[in-house]
Amino acid sequence: MKPVQAITTLHLYPQGSPRRRLFALWYFATLITVWWIAGLAVLGFEQSVAHFVVGAVTSMTLQIVLLWIHSTTHGVQPPFAGGIKNFINVLVPAYIPGIACAMLTYPNERLWPTAFAAAVAICSKAIFRAPLAGGSQHVFNPSNFGVTATLLLFPSVGLAPPYQFTEKITGVWDWVLPGIVLTTGIIIHSVATGRLPLVLAWLGGFVLQGVVRSLFFGAPWLVPMVPMTSAAFILFTLYMIPDPATTPLRPGSQVLFGLAVAALYGVLQVSHVMFGLFISLVVICALRGIWLYLSKTLKTSQPSLQTVSATPAMQTGKG
Repeated sequence: MKPVQAITTLHLYPQGSPRRRLFALWYFATLITVWWIAGLAVLGFEQSVAHFVVGAVTSMTLQIVLLWIHSTTHGVQPPFAGGIKNFINVLVPAYIPGIACAMLTYPNERLWPTAFAAAVAICSKAIFRAPLAGGSQHVFNPSNFGVTATLLLFPSVGLAPPYQFTEKITGVWDWVLPGIVLTTGIIIHSVATGRLPLVLAWLGGFVLQGVVRSLFFGAPWLVPMVPMTSAAFILFTLYMIPDPATTPLRPGSQVLFGLAVAALYGVLQVSHVMFGLFISLVVICALRGIWLYLSKTLKTSQPSLQTVSATPAMQTGKG
């Protein structure tokens, strides 16, 4: 019987726990589903139902196709083999970026940009990979990569306007809604993903770069902090940056990752580069992937160096 294709993402969750991984995935999937249904019904999302359906169907279909290709070429069973439960669990990691791409881009009435963003998100998982313990792992947060690629390649596609997350709510709900998002995010990263150090480092780094910019350019210090008041920023902070599959597990490395994203965001803002949040995360993920490759290369070259150094002694007959 063929072995089942390994899930390398487990190495990036605390204790390598499959339960934590499934809990986090279903938690994210449930929240993002509630979010987009509430957005269409109450909050004022500009996209149509069709955009979300197209994003989800595109991403889930590609997920199955790519897993089937990988399992066929490597002689293993795909992870969706063995029953409907496994099949559904495999779809969840693709469903999340499909919905996120539809939620964060605004292509007007066109559906193909949403399909493109979702397709790029899933394909990036198969194309851009770096070595990790137990195999390899994709480098980029899929939804962030898909959204960034779409925004940069197609200027006619815009970023979803921040107001759409709170357009139709007033009064106390202006505080309650961000509070709900904040609380649900803190819970999942405390219980399942172990990424609270990264979130806190990113927030601290964001505040720090804002203060530095205000000091250098003479602007009121509150101005650079304005993005933090939006629901979109909270979503980005809690559900995109701390992706367990594409961020370090060790707390110290998490802090460096979060601070690096914040620092690069500040540089992009000073340089007047649009979509700084998304681009900064893509760049830091790319640099992390390069570092993982370099680390792997250095580790594999060490035995060779030891062998070479031992050769002269062996040639003297002392070995």
